[in-house]
Amino acid sequence: MKRRAAALLAALFTLFSLYAFAQEESTLSPAQQAAAATQLYGGSTSISWALFDEGEITMSGTLDAGGMPSDSMPLYGVGSVSKVYTAAAAMSLVQEGRLDLDEPVVTYLPEFTMADARFRDITMRMLLNHSSGLMYAGMRDAFLFDDPQNSTAVDSLLEELSTQRLIAEPGAYSVYNNTGFTLAQLVIERVSGMSLGEYLSESFFVPLGLTDSFACADVFDRTRLAPAYLPMRPDTAVASDTVTIAGTGGLYATAEDLARFGGMLAGGGPLSDDSLAAMKADEYARGLWPEDSENDALSYGLGWDAVHMFPFNQSGIQALCKGGDTNLYHAGLVVLPEYGMAAAVLSSGGVSTYNQMFAARLLIDALAEKGVIVQEDAALPEAHPADMPPKWTAYSGLYGTSTYPFDVAIAEDGTLTLTLHEEQGGTAQTLTYRDDGSFRDEADSVLVRLIRAENGETYFFQQTYVSLPGLTGMASSAYAAQKLPDNPLDEDTLAAWEARKGKNYFLLNAGFRSQLYALAMPYAFVSESGTQTGYEGSNAITGPDTAAAVLNIPGTAGRDTMDMEFYTQDGVEYLTAPGYLYADDAIVQPLSSRQTVTIAGEGYACWFLVGDELAGRTMTVTLPENGSFAAYGADKSPTASSAAYGDTSVVLEAGGYVVFAGEPGATFDVSVE
Repeated sequence: MKRRAAALLAALFTLFSLYAFAQEESTLSPAQQAAAATQLYGGSTSISWALFDEGEITMSGTLDAGGMPSDSMPLYGVGSVSKVYTAAAAMSLVQEGRLDLDEPVVTYLPEFTMADARFRDITMRMLLNHSSGLMYAGMRDAFLFDDPQNSTAVDSLLEELSTQRLIAEPGAYSVYNNTGFTLAQLVIERVSGMSLGEYLSESFFVPLGLTDSFACADVFDRTRLAPAYLPMRPDTAVASDTVTIAGTGGLYATAEDLARFGGMLAGGGPLSDDSLAAMKADEYARGLWPEDSENDALSYGLGWDAVHMFPFNQSGIQALCKGGDTNLYHAGLVVLPEYGMAAAVLSSGGVSTYNQMFAARLLIDALAEKGVIVQEDAALPEAHPADMPPKWTAYSGLYGTSTYPFDVAIAEDGTLTLTLHEEQGGTAQTLTYRDDGSFRDEADSVLVRLIRAENGETYFFQQTYVSLPGLTGMASSAYAAQKLPDNPLDEDTLAAWEARKGKNYFLLNAGFRSQLYALAMPYAFVSESGTQTGYEGSNAITGPDTAAAVLNIPGTAGRDTMDMEFYTQDGVEYLTAPGYLYADDAIVQPLSSRQTVTIAGEGYACWFLVGDELAGRTMTVTLPENGSFAAYGADKSPTASSAAYGDTSVVLEAGGYVVFAGEPGATFDVSVE
């Protein structure tokens, strides 16, 4: 099942859309020029940064949406950088003797259960190093507009997990996992007797003087949040951001406060040297991991994405790194423990990857002023064209990631052709065999190896380097996909999945303030290729109504996997996904020029199709306090959202859709003129 997202999927090897960044004569400082480069590459609007060195903030700044310097230091969501705060909170409880990282989670949360007996082996350490084996448990209503006290996502987690299985043995390998950090939040709150925000405030924010750091549910001046924008209306700021999963991605801060917190993680704060050493240890190495991964962007610690960040590792300098992306905000934090330095970059819009590279640039330049030079250049090892051993042709087949599958064809002449399926654009890339056993492109910018790992799986290993003018370099050296075995379908299963092709499945149970309605039309559909491959996406089709997650890829390529199941009731086919429920076209009604829409007792959204007779006319909605509406064009792109923009009217497009969401009993009066 392919979930529509606001961002388009890129080809496997395209790490970034690169544009030339010419550093012309400018009144901007070097840091401001790097900020402008970050805005250019990532498309961010406002961006703030700060450098912590020798116990204080030595540099900070902000560029506004027009790329001009600003005197303000706004608040941003730090997204998944919140995970580092969660790990720090856990280590604080360890210091207090109240938590043991290697005790099972059920010791602290006895009501935690799953439909898989192995859940009893999951420890707090595994939650913090992404090795728990948990699949995606959904984050329903974790991303909202202007609803900071909503706790649906956290409150529903244990119930959601109770029906799930594990994708792997606990501790088998580390794959990025949001669910684990929300579960870790529950553990911290149970052990401490406080909300995570309260515990962080008592243990870190107040002692460190971090007056501009908050959990989403805290009371703070939300007008200080940097204005955030969506593609629907790039010039109009949306309503206040709300990310309710504090331990996973729901903290807010200024760049200066984030840099100060990073400085504490370099040493000298409430955490002991032993606690800091535990956080920056090589946790990723506890399970399956690629051997040749020295320069990869990932090397998990406790909470950290990387404990050996490139390019610092090339010069023997340990750099800790964490990035964070929400729908509206993006963050990067880089810490150099040896030097007591930290750099933070926060932005409205953009991509956390560029923020991390900007933070690295600040630190590299600051080290240079101290006479410490960081080697930034890197290249793939030299290799030459060679005759390919015949054995490699057997590695042809279907490969999968958590986002999409692709075909690999290896010919006897040493040519490897990677082809995306039509749903992902159908593009192809060709690599050729080299004498070091790798396959590469003509420019020697991408190296691929096919590796049979000790767990019996075959992995598509990818190594690349990218350098961005104005910033620094980034490396990838990781398992990018897993070979999927043949999965022939029986007659009944084939017929059931063939019948689903071309059907849309509409989201029913997102809260009325959910950001999903404004990001893109929230619906799902079945791929065209599934009945040929035996896989829906990278899930193995296992029966007429089921498809099971099968990926076991460490890193990020296997993240957010989930099982899916269909069922039919009263002539409507439903799709269940973690936390969410979808229904097919049978629930969609034709929109009338005059009607009253009332949300029924189960609280499901009501969907309507715009007919030709209403095209070009204006729909006006009288909104209840406990409901919202959104509209979409014929191409399913959003055209209006009352939750995001306060809209009460919209010009309709034939073939478009309108959705009304709200609490049970919410009533909307609709007129079309």
